[in-house]
Amino acid sequence: MPVSETVRAAARGFLDPDDEIRYVFPATLVMSSRPYVVVVVSKLAVKVLTVGRWGGPPTGLEVEYPRQTRLGPVDTDSIEPTFTLGGLRYEVDEEYVAVINAADLERGAGELPPDPLPDL
Repeated sequence: MPVSETVRAAARGFLDPDDEIRYVFPATLVMSSRPYVVVVVSKLAVKVLTVGRWGGPPTGLEVEYPRQTRLGPVDTDSIEPTFTLGGLRYEVDEEYVAVINAADLERGAGELPPDPLPDL
């Protein structure tokens, strides 16, 4: 399910005036007392924003990384796909795996995501 315009509008408030959202997706921080976050990939940064217990718009900035930070690889062998960012493990719905791979491609480092079916 796409992220709502309400969440996107609130996320824009955490960006610099000359920045723009490229990708945004919800995630769950594994083994955390505040597990619900929204990851915003912009032209200038990758930001993890906290949201309330029942979702809704972002309420605060948890952590910020340089835009060149890689989000993947995504581990799809577990029950829910997971990725590690800044030493912390996040779960995402399957529909957002492609979003993470696309965000990594836009880093401009010239590398492709790993082949999901290398034996074919």
